[in-house]
Amino acid sequence: MSRLKKRYLETVKPELHKKFGYTNPCLIPALKKIVINMGIAEASKDKNAIQDCVNELTLISGQKPIITKAKKAISNFKLREKQPIGIKVTLRGQRMFDFLDRFCNIVCPRIRDFRGFPSKCDGRGNYTLGLDDQQVFPELNLDDVKKTQGMHITFVTSTSKDEECVELLRLLGLPFKNLPVSVAA
Repeated sequence: MSRLKKRYLETVKPELHKKFGYTNPCLIPALKKIVINMGIAEASKDKNAIQDCVNELTLISGQKPIITKAKKAISNFKLREKQPIGIKVTLRGQRMFDFLDRFCNIVCPRIRDFRGFPSKCDGRGNYTLGLDDQQVFPELNLDDVKKTQGMHITFVTSTSKDEECVELLRLLGLPFKNLPVSVAA
């Protein structure tokens, strides 16, 4: 069992139960999955650039991503149907907790001028953050990175309330800014 999952079961779940006063233990929020998405529309002209992005995301996530393709053609964007426009990977279970642990403890301190992530969710209990550069991940060899590439990371939780989602992610170690610090009595 990963140390983050152990911490979730031993400390985070009881603290969430105490704070929100759930009547049923199955209502306690849990992290369901983490989705990492890279848009590679400008790299879609070059097959080698797509393969480089796939290799980098494989190193970052620990599993092979799928290539997402355009559903329909849009001439203003010079986009053709079934043209590759992005790559994504969905992490669940052990890999999800390992990625979140590495992200919170290793990657976040490496982000330049980092003061914390905004605590704004999507209204359905999911949290998405964006990174401008994939080079903050220590798994990547900086000599092999040819182009900086941004990504979106989405944390999908079992709750539908934003306050519970932010509290769950805060207790799991995700650094937020402008959150009041609770003082224990």
